[in-house]
Amino acid sequence: MTETTPAASPPLRQRTAEEAAPTEDFATPATRSSGGTWSGLRPLLLRLHFYAGVLIGPFLLVAAVTGLLYTATPQIESVVYHHELKVTPHGEPRPLAAQVDSAREAIPGGQLVSVTKGAEGEDTTRVTFDVKGLPEGYTQTAFVDPYTAEVRGSLRTFGEWLPVRAWFDSLHRTLHLGEFGRNYSEIAASWLWVEVLGGLVLWLGAPRGRERLRRLFVPRRGAKGRRRTLSWHGAVGLWVSAGFLGLSATGLTWSAHAGVNIGKIQDSLGGATPSVSSTLGGAGSGQSAPGTSATRVDLDGAVRIARAEGLRGKLVISPPADGRSAYVVEENTRHWPEQQDSVAIEPATGKVTDKLVFDDFPVLAKLTRWGIDAHMGLLFGLANQIALAVVALALTGMLLWGYRMWWLRRPTRGDGTRFGRPPARGAWRRVPGRVMAPLVVVTAVVAYYLPLFGLPLVCFLLVDVAVAQVRRRGRAHTEARAETPREMAR
Repeated sequence: MTETTPAASPPLRQRTAEEAAPTEDFATPATRSSGGTWSGLRPLLLRLHFYAGVLIGPFLLVAAVTGLLYTATPQIESVVYHHELKVTPHGEPRPLAAQVDSAREAIPGGQLVSVTKGAEGEDTTRVTFDVKGLPEGYTQTAFVDPYTAEVRGSLRTFGEWLPVRAWFDSLHRTLHLGEFGRNYSEIAASWLWVEVLGGLVLWLGAPRGRERLRRLFVPRRGAKGRRRTLSWHGAVGLWVSAGFLGLSATGLTWSAHAGVNIGKIQDSLGGATPSVSSTLGGAGSGQSAPGTSATRVDLDGAVRIARAEGLRGKLVISPPADGRSAYVVEENTRHWPEQQDSVAIEPATGKVTDKLVFDDFPVLAKLTRWGIDAHMGLLFGLANQIALAVVALALTGMLLWGYRMWWLRRPTRGDGTRFGRPPARGAWRRVPGRVMAPLVVVTAVVAYYLPLFGLPLVCFLLVDVAVAQVRRRGRAHTEARAETPREMAR
């Protein structure tokens, strides 16, 4: 956070018109007057926007680049794993029990976790096992031809993600650094919305004369240097701001620290995501499914009962863990309109002991589900992936333009400083008390719930204070040395 000291700085070369007024495009009539809330608040916003952009920018850049790579994983997987994922339909499908037996032979010693029956006739059946020795969250999945019960391959999976997507997902979330690495992505998500909202306020508050609206949305023609870069930075940021805010909000929902706090708030508001109960006798007496008798239900029987209850598309069947639990059959269609209904089925009788319909989810739970799937590029298919790629490219451009503006503000010679000058220190003193007091309270509350927003903010303040002290002592020392010869001359 280096700053030049005007009293001690050597003369600089004559600057261009664009360089001479580096903040002109963010100025407003109120900033040129002596009073007003905006005239006091603007310098504080500008300083926060600058420092957060410079110091948090690398985290955001990594998140943007890794997120851009992630958007292409569905197409990559469809090519790389085509043999495991697709078959040519021929004849009638074999019983799911026979397919599971084949999978057990391919993955001996594994504990059966789930069986996924594809939505289309050309989809293989996924049989997933928990195998000792795999990293936490990972399982081993066999891909079985439903018409021959032949195992076409076995892959290590993370949830429903195949290795390619799991690798890029871990890169984006943790940089393959485990739980510690999750802090990087949470810092990016915790500060992205701050940067976006601060930038919007600064950009929308700038006057542009008769072409005000055009300059808000369209980069300026004929501008050069820093003014041209600022025009692109502001206009593109305005267009893509909704996407940035959406990524920040959805990214925080499953972050390591803020996600826990957000989950507690959501639960307290009655927006927790519900789930069916697999415990027999704990969810009601249930009803016998149509066409079933009092004989033990197998995997195919559970699928038939679920279909009769209205479940469609890809189904994930979780077998009973013991004699006191039920089958759980869940829809797993993540594109629009989402299909996330689920039922619990008693194995001995075929009774539906519990049922959950996605339409009955609390509004907050639905928004969370839609937001996460949109963040992952699943909700609207290819269109969703393209939109995410555009947002990731825009964020990369915004960061590079921001660093370029910082570079263009650097002194050109004479003072040994190679970096651009930050906005003036002490901006908070200009903010009226009636504004500063609630601002501090709101910031403290946000910092409590978003700790990786609060901790970097405290670090910014401490470093800023330390730099100010060093600068002040340096100036005092320089003035003392300059005063000594004068005293000796007397």
